[in-house]
Amino acid sequence: MDSPDLWVGLPTMEEPPGEGERAPEVWEEPIPLTGRRERPPFPAHVFPTWLREFVAAVAEETQTPVDLAGSVALAVLATAAGGRSVVHVRGNWREPTNLFTVVALPPGNRKSAVFSLLTNPLYEAEKQLKAAMKPVIVEAELTARLAKEAADKAAAKAASADGDKRDDMVATAVGLAQTADTLTVPAEPILLADDSTPETVTSLMAEQGGRLSVMSDEGGIFDIIAGRYSGSPNMEVFLKGHAGGRLRVNRQTRREYIDAPALTMGLAVQPDVLLDIGKIKGAKGRGLLGRFLYSLPVSTVGERKVITDPVPEQTAATYTANVIDLTLALAEWTDPAVIQLTPGADTALIAYQERVEPWLKARSGKLGHITDWAGKLVGATARMAALLHLAEHGGNGYALPVTEDTVRAAIELGDYYTAHALAVFDAMGADPVVSRARSVMEALKENRWDDVSRRDVFTVLSRTEVPCVADLEPALALLEDHGYVRSYQPERTGKRGRPPAPRLQIHPRLWQGGG
Repeated sequence: MDSPDLWVGLPTMEEPPGEGERAPEVWEEPIPLTGRRERPPFPAHVFPTWLREFVAAVAEETQTPVDLAGSVALAVLATAAGGRSVVHVRGNWREPTNLFTVVALPPGNRKSAVFSLLTNPLYEAEKQLKAAMKPVIVEAELTARLAKEAADKAAAKAASADGDKRDDMVATAVGLAQTADTLTVPAEPILLADDSTPETVTSLMAEQGGRLSVMSDEGGIFDIIAGRYSGSPNMEVFLKGHAGGRLRVNRQTRREYIDAPALTMGLAVQPDVLLDIGKIKGAKGRGLLGRFLYSLPVSTVGERKVITDPVPEQTAATYTANVIDLTLALAEWTDPAVIQLTPGADTALIAYQERVEPWLKARSGKLGHITDWAGKLVGATARMAALLHLAEHGGNGYALPVTEDTVRAAIELGDYYTAHALAVFDAMGADPVVSRARSVMEALKENRWDDVSRRDVFTVLSRTEVPCVADLEPALALLEDHGYVRSYQPERTGKRGRPPAPRLQIHPRLWQGGG
């Protein structure tokens, strides 16, 4: 396994041996470039007691990584609060409390069972919202129908009226028609959607006042985004639904306006699905990949207990009650509840921003190759802090500010998702240094070099992938760190002039046809 330090930033080449010194002939086994990063376990201890105990109990009963239940739990909180609350960070910076989370586990990891246990209270809350809204909908439908009938009757009378009375009757009919047109029938409350098309998601969000959650233990939604039905990627609603940007749909068949969309996504997929979404046209460039909090836990299959402890009834009951209470408490908010930070919480978040910022440097930052994701990390952390705060204090949590301890707990989650995002983006091939290093390895194999200059290597590579020699150096440094090449200084052939450029000695596995 690769040393974690290897991935902190772009490695630098070690000083080559002195002039005339050739690298020793003994070669150790090289370290594969595909070695996995260290992925920490989910820090469930940051949750409030009622949520921590339920997540741990679900993981025990289902014998699944706690990461699965933990990430789904965050999506559940975001479903309850998203679109109905925002966190005020500072100045004009506000973050909505919706999240995109995705957990990747191979088949046979009981993802469906975990999903059901975590999301059942949301469906119960949805039922209660529907029951409460039913009389309102019935009354609104009746009122709207009566108003339309009154307007139609008035219009009919005006059409047949004589001259002196016609103007007054037309005015009355117009007034009644305008009144009828202003009456709307509320939509039946919906919290959750499954693998819906972008058009369906947009329509549901418009009906639901901008709020919706897509929760699924399959990865079909990514196929839909990629264009399974439309033939081309359609991700606008998902991009703006995460960021809260104003969404306008003006088409011949429909017009829908959402001023502050808040879409939550909580998904559990197979690892191969993550590789597939990395191939969706425009997914990286437009920022879709950068909106997800990724979890790539180690599967427990093969090490699971057969007889397990079921989730305690009281633990399950408390979880259910708290999720329902939070959902119902915020459901009636149209202008979202604003959650503030204490000065200490803001100071902790500023320190986190200062820690993250150098990581974004393109050439030396450990997140420089995934800035579309890392640039949203602090905002996502603020969102998680607000959700942890609401989980602790319930639907009235907006009346209290978020504490420093809660922000630090959210930062732990941010660090967890950072480590896992790096592993996921490695698998997607997002790091250009690793990609170039692989291209160099292929070139060394094809040319069967045992000793070569940097310029010769550069000459056979694509200018699209490696525009200049400087772009080659980090890839060669990575290969040297992994033991595939060695840099050495050739002997000077004369006493005058500059010393010859350092050369590369190649691991025999490559030039002998190995790999």
